[in-house]
Amino acid sequence: MPQSRELGRSGLHVSPIAFGGNVFGWSADEKTSFGLLDAFVDAGFNLIDTADVYPAWVPGNRGGESETIIGRWLQRSGKRDKVVIATKVAKWAEHPGLSADNINEAVEDSLRRLQTDVIDLYQAHEDDESVPLEESLGAFARLIEAGKVRAIGASNYSAERLRDALKVSADYHLPRYETLQPEYNLYDRSGYEAELEPLAREHGIGVISYYSLASGFLTGKYRSADDVGKSAARGAKVADRYLNPRGLRILQALDDVAASHKATPAQVALAWLIARPGITAPIVSATSVQQLQEVLAAAQLGLSPAQVAQLDAASAES
Repeated sequence: MPQSRELGRSGLHVSPIAFGGNVFGWSADEKTSFGLLDAFVDAGFNLIDTADVYPAWVPGNRGGESETIIGRWLQRSGKRDKVVIATKVAKWAEHPGLSADNINEAVEDSLRRLQTDVIDLYQAHEDDESVPLEESLGAFARLIEAGKVRAIGASNYSAERLRDALKVSADYHLPRYETLQPEYNLYDRSGYEAELEPLAREHGIGVISYYSLASGFLTGKYRSADDVGKSAARGAKVADRYLNPRGLRILQALDDVAASHKATPAQVALAWLIARPGITAPIVSATSVQQLQEVLAAAQLGLSPAQVAQLDAASAES
């Protein structure tokens, strides 16, 4: 079983990989989603991350489908006590922003869709500078007092705004953001490492990173222009952003380390994240049980200091 880690100072303990629920109701239908969730929990993992807006971008969807599928699975499986449910508010057109009224309305809808009495980790999906921080944090505090939420977190916050939020929590004696959800992976490093990482480590904030495999680039799936056509949805984006000398250098280092472990590049990329000081659990998604089992094996992959240094050097931004 993977060793658990505490989410900040929340008292919530999670396994070192989180399942990204954005695929539920999108690239994974309900039956497939149930199988993925069963396999995830049966493998000893417990952190399921979603959002009220997931996946509203799919034609025919409106949002809320991911939470609804998770809720049906919780009722069918009886595994509520085996998982930590994390969801988010602020990005959905039906419940936009972080006003107290919106938070109060959104949480009730999320609880109903998830078919649970309490959300373990309720996250601000993005900053809302139009609302005073004390208003948003005050609303979250009342949800915690009412037993509807156990802990709160922030996603897509700048270091400056996260620092301000922590100060407001201290000054007004309000619950603080215990977690941070930034974009972070072996390629996309500077945006997190420059300011957010030291702040999170200073305050003991748990970090749940997303885009952990750089939209699939770090799996090694895209190595040339010929590979771009493998994904109509992501190929062009991946090529534009990652298919360059630095990206290819990172893939070579992943290949080298993977060969020594008889592992895959994706497993090594995730193992690098798991080994990073301050990272609690990178988020991964999968659309088949086989794919899921492959990425979960990263939790058992111990990289040597020399291998971490090799990957650090290959991914250094010049």
